Amino acid sequence: MGVPDLGDAPLDAREIVLSADAVEVTTAQSYSRHAASLVSAQHVRLLPETNGRKIEVFRGSVIVSPHANVDHQTVSTELVYALRQAAKAVGPFAYPEVNLISGDDLFIPDFGVFRVSGGGKVAMNIADALLLGEIVSPGIRRKDIIDRPKQYAAAGVPWFTRVECRNRVPVVALHSLVEGEYRPVAAAAAGTRFVMREPFSFEIDPADLLDE
Repeated sequence: MGVPDLGDAPLDAREIVLSADAVEVTTAQSYSRHAASLVSAQHVRLLPETNGRKIEVFRGSVIVSPHANVDHQTVSTELVYALRQAAKAVGPFAYPEVNLISGDDLFIPDFGVFRVSGGGKVAMNIADALLLGEIVSPGIRRKDIIDRPKQYAAAGVPWFTRVECRNRVPVVALHSLVEGEYRPVAAAAAGTRFVMREPFSFEIDPADLLDE
């Protein structure tokens, strides 16, 4: 099977689905239509460690995504640093982009806060996740806004945080798991204070997350 023509598909929307007899390059919107042999998170954990593209597994398909833009990386760095300082005072541990095992699936959230330390580990278990977060990328908005929150909620992660940067104006929103679904608790845009009381005290002006 050949590699299909991507045409003008933007780079950040490209993902790779690996199957037993082919490697297909597809857009983020169409990858789920391509059949792939079943692959589990345990298989991916056998791959060598890399600082390159993200490798995730969902429902037997391996999804490889390029790194996001510079603003995305800056927000992640600043937010995780601030979360680490706040969480460390009361016990939890905050990390960027950890390998996260959920059954046979492997997710890599943009950031997460965990009940246990990840020191010395290759991956964390989703059962230990206290809060997971995604920074919305323009090319894969559906994944960050709809798909991943649903998957994290199904796994019972009690808190979810989403960060958006439309027109370079950061907005931080916190959601709490209630009866299997995330419901909004707090939100703030750049120039105001985002205040979180649970699962631990934390506050920040979203404007501080971007370089100016």
